[in-house]
Amino acid sequence: MNAVKMSEERLMQVILAPVISEKSTMLADKNRQVAFRVARDASKPEIKAAVELLFKVEVGDVKVANVKGKMKRFGRHFGRRDTWKKAYVCLKPGQELNFVAGE
Repeated sequence: MNAVKMSEERLMQVILAPVISEKSTMLADKNRQVAFRVARDASKPEIKAAVELLFKVEVGDVKVANVKGKMKRFGRHFGRRDTWKKAYVCLKPGQELNFVAGE
């Protein structure tokens, strides 16, 4: 599958959740891209291998973005939400990702 061998246990912890938003829905329709919330220390090869393992699809390309946590106010005190990492996974032509598949 991949030149770099990674443990399945690690790959199962890389992808945390799909990102469901207007932007991610438009990307899925237009460019066959799916957005995921991933572990902050995940690399592109790990993300690619994890998506291929979990969803049994072929991944073409992976782009990542670090999302900075927002400043929030709690009464008189200010705090910051956690920073997290988002991955845009581009699927190869003919591939489709279905989260609600009853397989």
